[in-house]
Amino acid sequence: MMAEQVEQLDPQGINQSLTSMKVLAFECSLLDKLFIFAIRKLQIANCKSRNAMRKHNGMRPIDVIVLLKIIALDETAWLQKELAQTLFISNSEVSESLHRSQVAGLLDTTKQHPMRQNLLDFLRYGLRYVFPVQPGGLVRGIPTAHSAPTLAGKFVSQMAYVWADPEGTVMGHEIEPLYATVPQACLIDSQLYELVALVEMLRVGRVREVQLATQKLSEHLLHHAVA
Repeated sequence: MMAEQVEQLDPQGINQSLTSMKVLAFECSLLDKLFIFAIRKLQIANCKSRNAMRKHNGMRPIDVIVLLKIIALDETAWLQKELAQTLFISNSEVSESLHRSQVAGLLDTTKQHPMRQNLLDFLRYGLRYVFPVQPGGLVRGIPTAHSAPTLAGKFVSQMAYVWADPEGTVMGHEIEPLYATVPQACLIDSQLYELVALVEMLRVGRVREVQLATQKLSEHLLHHAVA
C-alpha cells in the first residue's frame, strides 16, 4: 500500500514544495536578521542618549571659565587642546564643558561661539545663586574681584579679595576660585584675568560693585554686537 502511494507522488510537486519551503526559510531568516539589526540600532541609540544625559547634569563652575576663555580670545580660532593647555585642565573636561554649555544655550550649535547675551544674563542674574561664595579669613594670595590689577583703580573698596596662594603678594580675604586652576590660568592671560575678576565681583560685590561689574562685562561680551 505504501509503495503504491510513493509511486503516485508527483516529482514536480515535491520539487515545488521543497522550493517553497526553502524560500520560506530564507524569508524567515532575513526577518530574523532585520529584527536583530533593528534591536541593535535601538540599543546604540539608547546608549548614546544615556551618555548625552550623563554629560549634562547641570552647569559647573569650570563651564563659566571655559566660556570666558573663549571670549578672551576675541574671535581668534581655537582648538579644544589649546583651551585645555591654557586652562590647565584635561581635553575631556573641555569637551564635556562645551557640551553642557551648548545644551544650556550658552554656545551655538558649532560649540565655537558663545551666545553672548545669554551668557551675560546668566552671569548677571544666576551666577551668585548657582555658584555662591563667602569671603574667608585674611590670607596671602593673588588679588581678584575689584582688587585685581586691571580693576584696582576703578573700584573703591577697603576690603581686598584674593585667591589663596603662598607666593602671592597681597593680603586679603580669601575667595575660593570657581575652579582650582583659575589663578594659574589668569596669570598667563590678562584678558581672562580681568573677565574672571569681574565675575568674582558679581559673586561677592555689593550693589554698586555688582552694577559696575555688570556694565564692564556687558562691554566685553557685547562689543561685537555693538560694532
